[in-house]
Amino acid sequence: MKKSTQISLKTTSHTALTLITRQVAEAVTELEIVNGLIHIFVLHTTCGLTINENADPDVVHDLLCRLDNLAPWHGSEDRHMEGNSAAHLKSSLLGSSVTVPVKSGQLVLGTWQGIFFGEFDGPRKRSVYLTAIRS
Repeated sequence: MKKSTQISLKTTSHTALTLITRQVAEAVTELEIVNGLIHIFVLHTTCGLTINENADPDVVHDLLCRLDNLAPWHGSEDRHMEGNSAAHLKSSLLGSSVTVPVKSGQLVLGTWQGIFFGEFDGPRKRSVYLTAIRS
């Protein structure tokens, strides 16, 4: 039985929240998780993961605007040589992982919930690592 897999993403913009719920659900099937958990981990320091509302696209827009207000790209006294400290902060605010329950082979998410990949220094090729935790 396979214990882990990866999702490869190619982001197309500098900043975005991309719904990856479908890819995670496919990984649950591939990993043959009937009951347990799926742990989702991003392998980069300028992107993150979150679970939030996926019904109204204005929520994604508003979240990105609020994150930009909290960590604007320009105008700070950052010392990080690459100039992407805002992306590192946004990544830290979202976090690098989420864990979702699986019951009867299905993700256990609320009606409005979706799993989002947050890109904060794109466009880039990204990897998300998924690990099965079976009960």
